[in-house]
Amino acid sequence: MMSWLFPAKKRSIPAKRWISIISRTVHLIGVSGLAGAYLYQQPVASWQWFLYLTVMSGFVMSALEVYSDGIWLLQLRGTAIGVKLLLLSTMIWWFDQPNAIIYFLAIIISGVVSHAPGKLRYFSIWHGRVIMESPMGKRHPLND
Repeated sequence: MMSWLFPAKKRSIPAKRWISIISRTVHLIGVSGLAGAYLYQQPVASWQWFLYLTVMSGFVMSALEVYSDGIWLLQLRGTAIGVKLLLLSTMIWWFDQPNAIIYFLAIIISGVVSHAPGKLRYFSIWHGRVIMESPMGKRHPLND
C-alpha cells in the first residue's frame, strides 16, 4: 500500500495539465452555483447539479494529485482539502441548512493555500516542516 501511495518515482499522467485545467474550471462553475444554497437558501433542486459538479471535479483534481504522488496528502495543499471537506460536512451534522460562514471559510482556505508560496503549500503539519521527499525516501525535483 505504501509503495502505491508513495511511488519511488512520481507517476506521469498523460494530459494531466489539461485534465486539471478543465476540472478546475468545472469546479469553479460548481462552487459559483452553490452560492444559491449557501447565500440565498434556494431550494435543493436549484443547486443540486452544482453540488454534483463541485464534488466530482474536486474528486478528479484530488485523484490526479494522489495518483501522481501521495506526498500531496501530507503537504498543506492536500491537508487543506481535508479541512475543507470536514468544514463543509458540518452542515450535515450541525446545521439544518447550508451556512454562508462555512462556505466563505472554504473559499478563503482554497484561495490562500492555492496561491501561497511553496514554503507554505509544501509544509506538512504532520512533520512540522516543508517536505519534498516522500516517506519512501524519493527526492522531488523541487528539493534539488
